[in-house]
Amino acid sequence: MLSKPRKARNALSMTSLIDVIFLLLLFFMLTSTFTRFAEIPLSSGAAGLNATTPDSPPALVRLTSEGLSVNGIDTAPDGLLAAVDALPQAPNLLIVTLTEDVTSQQLVDLLVQVQPRPDLAIKVLE
Repeated sequence: MLSKPRKARNALSMTSLIDVIFLLLLFFMLTSTFTRFAEIPLSSGAAGLNATTPDSPPALVRLTSEGLSVNGIDTAPDGLLAAVDALPQAPNLLIVTLTEDVTSQQLVDLLVQVQPRPDLAIKVLE
């Protein structure tokens, strides 16, 4: 009896499998977090929240792309705490207003300056 000759199988192409594995590896490398960045707590200016009367008037900090001012007095970008300490009454609250050209890095730099003073509450206006 003659048997049919076995048909040779085509070689399985590994190119598409390697491409998919590479894309999955790239996806997981880019979406995973290996370090924790410092978190800066922010409170929103919602009405009715913390409606207690502060002991001292708040300080108004205006942040622009050129610099900042505390209660209308121009201040060096790294001299925020010194300017707040120079006020007649030490405020418990800093109200930060931003101009449209301020970058998020400038806001983060400002918030990092205030971190050593946990007694200062910060409200960032939209």
